[in-house]
Amino acid sequence: MNKRLGFWIAHFNILAVCMVLLGAFGVQLGEQEVPCPLCMLQRMAMLLCALGSAYIILQARSGALTVSDFAAGYGMSILAAVCGACISTRQILIHIVPPDPGYGDPVLGLHLYTWALVVFLVVLIDSGLNLMFVPELVTDHPIEFNWISKTVLGVLGAVMIANVLSVFCQEGFHWILPDDPVRYELFYDLGLFKSP
Repeated sequence: MNKRLGFWIAHFNILAVCMVLLGAFGVQLGEQEVPCPLCMLQRMAMLLCALGSAYIILQARSGALTVSDFAAGYGMSILAAVCGACISTRQILIHIVPPDPGYGDPVLGLHLYTWALVVFLVVLIDSGLNLMFVPELVTDHPIEFNWISKTVLGVLGAVMIANVLSVFCQEGFHWILPDDPVRYELFYDLGLFKSP
């Protein structure tokens, strides 16, 4: 089992990122908070972090995972996490000076962009630890790419599609997302709602 642990850690990483993004959707839809462009970039970076783990899972379709498979997958996750951490830090610095209340309502005392920085730091630590222990996690024995793997990748695909649809609804037929969005432009562009 411990020789297949790296394979199952990749599944957990994807599900953890998907749960964070579904929580962001909960705040977006439940609290009626339209995400800003920096928030959307952070979501995209989180999806890219999950794609590193998805790469590892997809490589297991051949039956075994190699050290280079883990290195490539977690390397992708590290690059995405560094980019996401830079974006999160930029947004934190925009809102750090008092009396700026920040963008959106805090969740458990922190704004979503601060939580995003925490997520990116956790991805960096997780990826680094997985790379350190790759020799213990790699196996030459066949790994079964089964319904669990397909389900996890399906959840990731659904979250990716939901993010694309969210951006499209928010942007509508315009080229640029507004800096401080207050509505979903697509519904106004289609005439479903009247502009104030």
